[in-house]
Amino acid sequence: MKVHRFLAMLVSPLIVAIAICGAGAARADWPDHAVRWVVPFGPGGANDLIARAAAEAVSKRLGQPVVIENKPGAGAIIGAEAVAKAKPDGYTWLVGAAGVVTNSLLRSDMPYADSDLIPVGMIAVAPSVIVVNPSVPAGNLKEFVAWAKTQTGGINWATAGGGSTPHFVAEMLREAGVNITIVPYKSGSEGMTAVLSNNVHATSEASIVVLPNVKSGKLKAVATTYSKRMSAYDSLPTATEQGFPDVLIGHWAGLFAPKGTPPAIVERMSRDLETAVKSAEFRDKMVPSGIEPEPGTTAAFVAFIAAERERLSKLARKANMKAD
Repeated sequence: MKVHRFLAMLVSPLIVAIAICGAGAARADWPDHAVRWVVPFGPGGANDLIARAAAEAVSKRLGQPVVIENKPGAGAIIGAEAVAKAKPDGYTWLVGAAGVVTNSLLRSDMPYADSDLIPVGMIAVAPSVIVVNPSVPAGNLKEFVAWAKTQTGGINWATAGGGSTPHFVAEMLREAGVNITIVPYKSGSEGMTAVLSNNVHATSEASIVVLPNVKSGKLKAVATTYSKRMSAYDSLPTATEQGFPDVLIGHWAGLFAPKGTPPAIVERMSRDLETAVKSAEFRDKMVPSGIEPEPGTTAAFVAFIAAERERLSKLARKANMKAD
C-alpha cells in the first residue's frame, strides 16, 4: 500500500507536468492549419481590400493560409456576431471597422456585447474625404461651410445609412453650424453617385471610393477628415488644418478576436500583424489607392477603440442618432 501511494505521489505531478507541457506545445504549434479572417462587408470595398492585402502579408509570417470570408449584412453586425460567438481557439478573427464601436451606440438590439470582441491591432485607414459637386462654389472646407450657411433651407448630404461614417461627418459639420438635410443611401458608392449627378450637394466617403472621381475632375474634394494628409493626395488639407478640429473620423480597419482567445495567440497575431503592416509590400499595395497603413501595438489599438467609443457616443447622444 505504501509503495502504491509513493508511486501515486510520483505519477500525479508527472501527469500534471505532461498536461502543462502539452498545453504549451499546443500554443507553440499555433497555427497548425488555415486561419479565418471574417470581413463583415461584401467584396471590393475598402475593408475587404485592406483585409486581403494584410492577410497575404500575415500568412507569410504565420506559415499558414489566412482565408478571407465575407459576411456582410445588418451594418456589419452579422459578421461581427459570427466572430464574437466563434470558438476562441485562434482560428477565427474579425477585420472590423467603425461599426464595432458605433453599432452598440445606435442600436438596442445588439446580439453580442462589445466586450465579446477583443482588439488585436490596427491595420489601415481609408481616410474620409468630403466631396462636393463641381457646381458648388467652394474650393476648400472653409469656403464650403461659409457657402452652406447662405443656402436657404441648408444643404443636402448623402450618407451610407444611419450611423455610417458619412452620417457622423454630417453631424460634426452640424456642430460647426451647417444646416444639413440627411439623404440616406444604401452604400457609399450610391451616395457618391448622387453627388456626381448633383442630386445632393455633398457627402464624405472613403478615399478609395472617391479619389478616382476627384482626380478626374468629376468631384471636388474640400477636405479630408483624417488626422493627417493622404500620401496619395497630399495637396488636400485636413479639416483640422482648415479650422475644424472636431471634424475628425476615418474608415479604419482593425483586427479583433473572440473573447477568451489565449493571450499568447493574440500576442503572436498582434506582432505578426504589426510587422506585416509595416512592410513595404503592404504599403505599396495600399498607398496608391489612398489607403494609409496604420501599424501599432495591441495596447495602442485598445486605447484608440476606447477613445473613439467615448468621443462618438457623445455625438450620437446629442444628435439622437439611430441606425436604419
